[in-house]
Amino acid sequence: MDEVEVLERLVRAYSPSGEEATAVREFGRVARALGYSVRTDGAGNGIARIGRGRPHVVYLGHIDTVDGRLTVGRRSGRFHGRGTVDAKGPLAAALVAGPRAEGSGTYTVVAAVGEEADSRGARYLLRRMAPDAVIGGEPSGWDGITVGYKGELQVEVAFRGRRTHYSSPTPTAADRAFAWVGSARALASARTTDSPFHSLTCKLVGFTAGHVGDAETAKATVDFRLPPGLSTRELFELLPPTDGSGASTVRVRIEPIEVDRSNPVVASLLEGVRAVGGRPTLWKKGGTSDLNLVVPAWNVPGAAYGPGEAHLDHTDRESVSLTELGRSVEVLKVALTRLKSGAVTPRRSAGGA
Repeated sequence: MDEVEVLERLVRAYSPSGEEATAVREFGRVARALGYSVRTDGAGNGIARIGRGRPHVVYLGHIDTVDGRLTVGRRSGRFHGRGTVDAKGPLAAALVAGPRAEGSGTYTVVAAVGEEADSRGARYLLRRMAPDAVIGGEPSGWDGITVGYKGELQVEVAFRGRRTHYSSPTPTAADRAFAWVGSARALASARTTDSPFHSLTCKLVGFTAGHVGDAETAKATVDFRLPPGLSTRELFELLPPTDGSGASTVRVRIEPIEVDRSNPVVASLLEGVRAVGGRPTLWKKGGTSDLNLVVPAWNVPGAAYGPGEAHLDHTDRESVSLTELGRSVEVLKVALTRLKSGAVTPRRSAGGA
């Protein structure tokens, strides 16, 4: 199978977060046909492995997508369908590249579940896998490499109170919730710089208010995106007080990451792009990925790479250029050959690989 057939089979298995089992099975069938040994782990992740020994290079992609079915097929030199960019296109390129790479060692492609929701697949792997290098399977463009992702802190604040007449000067629970959101936005504005990647941002992503009898409640959910240098713990401690009338709950907590541009994974991908005739671009993104979780936990060199235009993520225009898909396979082949031929030094024993 070539990369287009692999992509088509993965994309036709519709897999919004929480409904990945059918796509994981199809991933396994495709991987076996390409020469991988395959298993499904306790979280439901698809694990495809080829080769043996060290170094152990992991390509951590994800099989889940946002919801919303799209028409699947080729049109005008592109392949269309949900997940072609985020992130079954990267998975397809990674699967096809593995058997073509030279060198010794082990190469594992992970079709993780839940990345679009709670990263449950990647979290399950944190203490169950110990590779020597990791490539995150996210769209960067065939000639791009992602070296940084912002962090995320999502907080829900809940305010309670007693109803009063609307002419009363006493603020409602909704008033207090909106005032808190305003203070949170002011906190983010004070940490804005000329660089979006190095700025703190704040968005209101949910709000409800109501009453039962004279008991009022109001809940606001705010999503912060954190630059490197600001931890989620530090930000939480800076949040506005709730004045005793409210309570805050953390819903999402992911630390920001910016990898060393000279690390062997970045260097190998740069070499791959140049070998295919491209001029590499290093990206820093405002979103988050599973790379945020695994690089610090595994303490290994890493970067994110995969075909696709990130601005098409989650849209009804999601599609990938067939030319770009093919070039990404070649870039990964070169990068994997370099990594397996001595660019990355095994840093752990074979146990837990």
